Amino acid sequence: MRKLFKYLKPYEMSVAVVLVLIFFQSLSDLYLPTLMSDIVNKGIFSGDTNYIIRVGGKMLLVAAVGTACAVSASYLSSKISSGFGKILRKEVFSKVESFSLNEFNNIGTASLITRTTNDITQIQQVLLIIFRMMVSAPMMCIGGIIMAVSKDAKLSLVLVAVLPIIALLIYVIANKGIPLFKAMQIKIDKLNLVVREELTGIRVIRAFNRSDHEKGRFNKANYDLTQNAVKVNRIMAALMPLMMLIINFTTIAIIWFGAKRVDGGNMQIGDLMAFIQYAMQILFSLIMVSMMFVMIPRASASADRINEVLDVNPEIKDAEATKNADDKKGFVEFNNVTFSYPGAEKPVISNISFKAKPGETVAVIGGTGSGKSTLINLIPRFYDIQSGSILVDGVDIKEMSQESLRAKIGFVPQKTVLFTGTISENIRYGKEDATDDEVRHAAETSQSMEFIEKMEDGFDSVIAQGGTNVSGGQKQRLSIARALVRKPEIYIFDDSFSALDFKTDAKLRAALKKETKDSTMIIVAQRVSTVMDADKIIVLDEGKVAGIGTHRELLNTCEVYHEIVSSQLSEEEMMA
Repeated sequence: MRKLFKYLKPYEMSVAVVLVLIFFQSLSDLYLPTLMSDIVNKGIFSGDTNYIIRVGGKMLLVAAVGTACAVSASYLSSKISSGFGKILRKEVFSKVESFSLNEFNNIGTASLITRTTNDITQIQQVLLIIFRMMVSAPMMCIGGIIMAVSKDAKLSLVLVAVLPIIALLIYVIANKGIPLFKAMQIKIDKLNLVVREELTGIRVIRAFNRSDHEKGRFNKANYDLTQNAVKVNRIMAALMPLMMLIINFTTIAIIWFGAKRVDGGNMQIGDLMAFIQYAMQILFSLIMVSMMFVMIPRASASADRINEVLDVNPEIKDAEATKNADDKKGFVEFNNVTFSYPGAEKPVISNISFKAKPGETVAVIGGTGSGKSTLINLIPRFYDIQSGSILVDGVDIKEMSQESLRAKIGFVPQKTVLFTGTISENIRYGKEDATDDEVRHAAETSQSMEFIEKMEDGFDSVIAQGGTNVSGGQKQRLSIARALVRKPEIYIFDDSFSALDFKTDAKLRAALKKETKDSTMIIVAQRVSTVMDADKIIVLDEGKVAGIGTHRELLNTCEVYHEIVSSQLSEEEMMA
């Protein structure tokens, strides 16, 4: 957890002020029993009203100062812990933004959500308690011991006998609770994963009538977390009654032995009352410490999980000296590219070589699992290749900054993603400063106007979370508009026409041809009708190039392509 304290740097001055305020609050709390002792010993028994009023007024002043310090310290502590949580969330989010897709897969989306929310909240709460308890507790404990000994050293032997018992109790309970707290965060991850899958896959669950199965999965994860929480709470719940039992027996012992010392003339009644107050301060400060032992193990487990994210060294990062391509625009070249996913037995694609240039449409087709999507995901450098090279505008993409590389690309993914907001905002996601005319032109080219105009608010119509209020084909067209408004050098369409009917598909491809005549267009598709007009078709089979050429060339030279075409088109359509 200490590693995370570096993010408190912006609040160094506030932390110092809090420590000073807590110090003065502790002094006031320690001074009040002494003043009370003086009132009892010198005022009440002597009947000196003026002395009682004078010392009483001093008590009120000290109490007011202590209260002001406590309120100010609480306010600043809350501000510091909230600010610390904000900085930590920002750091985690920024770090996750730099992750490659492989690193996302390693940690898991559900776990990243839990770490950014629940784990940081745990740390934030503990930081607040550290300021309010862990700082003041040692001051109160040490100060209380000093003041108690000053009142009566012999009676302090009662505390000497009690303190080891309390320390042993805290150790036993913390030792049993720490492993359970660490397990709890993992179980929250599991519960979050089940809930997330159920919410995102609700249509599939209902379509296959698997609601009862999902309820069972949820109940199992929920029961597992609940059982763990019950075990922890049982252990921690035993702490407070046991501590209060020890405190009450300690009070009885102090009164018992203190009464004998008062009866023997070795101690005054006021000093005994003050001694009881100091004993309570010492014991309650130990309760505060025990509460920290309850909270810190869980926060420590959360801190380890946060550090695990922050310590990840992204495998895809910019070179120390990046290069820019100034003389070329829209050129893509694969030179003997081989790539395999981590842990895979064999490469997904092997020795892929081809070139694409501006004004050219390159299509990639092949069977399921042939490596089509993997191939185009390598161009924006979502993954790094094992061997070979990928050049964009004559520069190896590993030597370009990721920002400049992706600025050249308009990417339409296979899984369409729309964001909560208006249609206009979703299209402008491709170009933040796009004008209304540019947005409209992109929508017209992508054949989106026909459904946008039918919506009540047009471009201001709101897209629901995940785009659930538009159809699959409408989502694909809006995603295409988002890429078009960017006017990039390279367009990448990953099976982005699959949800379109043949008529809309044909109209869209005709419009794209005019719009992208000066750009490079790379299309991955399952439909032969989508790729047959391409300038170059790359046929993939089990991660290798089975053939490159035009539709007519491949029909005669590539058996794999001929099989794909014959499975979709009639003889007349094949030769059209």
